Amino acid sequence: MMATWRKIWSLSLKEFIHLRSDWWLPVFMVLGGALELLLIGWATSRPITNLPLMVLDHDRSAASRTFVVSLENTGIFNMEAEVYDIATIEVALRLGEISAAVIIPPDFSSELSSPAGRPTVAVLLNGAESTPATAALRAIEGVTREMGDKILIDRLGLKAEEFEGFIPSLRVWFNESLSEALYTTPAELGLMLEFTVLLFAALSFSRERELGTLEQLLVMPFSTLEIVIGKSIPVILVGFIDFVLMLGITHWAFGVPVRGSLSLLLILASVYLLVELSKGLMISVIAKTQHQAFLLVLMVGMADFMFTGYAAPVESMPQVIQWVSNIIPAHHFLTIVRGILLKGTGMEVLWPNVLALIVLGLFIGGFSMRFVRRSLS
Repeated sequence: MMATWRKIWSLSLKEFIHLRSDWWLPVFMVLGGALELLLIGWATSRPITNLPLMVLDHDRSAASRTFVVSLENTGIFNMEAEVYDIATIEVALRLGEISAAVIIPPDFSSELSSPAGRPTVAVLLNGAESTPATAALRAIEGVTREMGDKILIDRLGLKAEEFEGFIPSLRVWFNESLSEALYTTPAELGLMLEFTVLLFAALSFSRERELGTLEQLLVMPFSTLEIVIGKSIPVILVGFIDFVLMLGITHWAFGVPVRGSLSLLLILASVYLLVELSKGLMISVIAKTQHQAFLLVLMVGMADFMFTGYAAPVESMPQVIQWVSNIIPAHHFLTIVRGILLKGTGMEVLWPNVLALIVLGLFIGGFSMRFVRRSLS
């Protein structure tokens, strides 16, 4: 047993010496993921503001001006210009210069003051950019809803304090401010950890093969398992350091809470590291060069990205894709990360995802070891 551990340690020491000469690789793995996490978190933690808006006011009354001022007071819009023809708006929309445009008809104030009037405005949105368009639509709907309540109060002859419309009793759990950063940052943490481990592991054997040292390694008195463990230790160590660093960034830089057990999260992150390590080693054996390994990691990572629920909730996807997502380890790990960080859940809730992660790890690890042993023999 001691001889086996000596061999494994010698192989790991060889990998650490190689990393010291190619120091840019672990630095890039650790700092690259942390930097992207910072950029994604910074971009998503800021509220949507300063959306360019054009207004075509045919009415030019005090009522229409009040409506425009209400739009400006939302803090969502940045008034680009007050235009005088629809052609200017159409050109600006085609060029992507504005996110929204509001057209106020000539009879706006008269319809507003009439007891039976139905004041309307036309809203044009730049649907090519759906996120700003959705934010603009919600802001405009909020202003019109508030104005509609005021019209109703005036027509009913009520005082503002006497009018009580339908108001839902709202209480948000786990993300009280509905910050997008609390959703995207933990997901980005899991994906960056996957890319880091996959790429680092995928370069291990492909680098040896490209440098011509793989044959020398195979003729040495090492078993396949000893070679795999020896080359995996640095990957696991760098990956775990990267995870701890990114976890600190999500908590201290973006205010993502850690409501659950930190020790449980670290243990499950280690399990996830082993699963992604198995995938990376299989890619490493398949690839003939480091360039091929990088492309394969990119392909596998992007495929996993589509099934994790990062870009869109898995529940809203077709049933077939929901089934496929269950065999993607990153999908279960992202659920675990969000559950522990945001909800404070434990094994009593997360056990299906943990069990799925362990089963997938055993299957991928067993297949990977068999594939590696066959390729290295």
